Amino acid sequence: MAFFKKLFEKESCAFCGKEIGIFGKKKLEDGVMCGECQKKLSPWFSDRRNSTIAEIQEQLDYREANKAKVAAFRTTRSFGSYTKILLDEDNQKFMVTSARDLEEANPDVLSFSDVTGCTVDVDESVDEEKKTNAEGKEISYIPPRYTYSYDFDVVIHVRNPYFDEIRFRLNSSSVEIKTVGRPGLNGRPANFDPEINLEYREYAQMGEEIKEVLLNARQQVREEAAAAAAPKAAVTCPYCGATTTPDASGCCEYCGGAVNG
Repeated sequence: MAFFKKLFEKESCAFCGKEIGIFGKKKLEDGVMCGECQKKLSPWFSDRRNSTIAEIQEQLDYREANKAKVAAFRTTRSFGSYTKILLDEDNQKFMVTSARDLEEANPDVLSFSDVTGCTVDVDESVDEEKKTNAEGKEISYIPPRYTYSYDFDVVIHVRNPYFDEIRFRLNSSSVEIKTVGRPGLNGRPANFDPEINLEYREYAQMGEEIKEVLLNARQQVREEAAAAAAPKAAVTCPYCGATTTPDASGCCEYCGGAVNG
C-alpha cells in the first residue's frame, strides 16, 4: 500500500516548481521535471533519464542563450520539404527545424565549424502487391508486382555538449516506385533502377548537396582559422617603405596602406 501511495504522490518540477502527478513526471537521474520544462530542451537531446538536475539546468541556460542566436539568424539557403536545414552563410551558421515560427521553436543554432561529418542514408523497403482469387485467398500476380519505397535521411555529426548527431528526413512521404518482375540476385527485378524516378533523383541529389555544402563550409572555416593562426611574415610597405607586419586587415602598421591589396 505504501508503494502505491508513493507512486501516485505528487512531486515538484526541479526547475519551475510546478506540482506534477505520475503521468506528468519526466524522470531525471536525481529528480523530476515537468513536460513544459522538457519542451525547452534541444529536440536532438535524448539522454534525459541519465542526466542530473544540474546538467539539465546547464542545458536550459544554453537553450535560453540560443534564443539570441535565432533572432540574429538570416537564412541564405534552405533544403528539405518538411524538416529543413537552414543556412546563414554570411555568419557561418545553420539550423535544422520543421517549425514555421523559429522564435517559438528555438531550434539549435550551430556553427559550420561544429560539423564533424555528414552522411546520407537511403532506406529501401519492398512490398509485393497481391490480388484475391475466387476462393478469397491472396495470390501473387503473374508476373509478380512490387512496390519499392524509399526514405532519405541526412545525418549530421556535430560537436555539441548535449548531442552529437542531427538526423532528419528530407522527404515528407516515402518515394514509391512500382515494378513488375521477380527480384534477381540483387533483390531487384532485372533492369530496375530507382535513379530513373525523378522524385528519387531529386531527394538523392538534395542529400548529396547538403552533405557537400556542410563539409565544404566546415573545411573553409578550418582553413581560415589555420591561416589566421599562422605567423605573419614581415614585408616592405609599397607606400612608406617601412618593413612591417600587416595587421588583420592586411594594412601597414605604420601608414595604414593596404599592403596585401
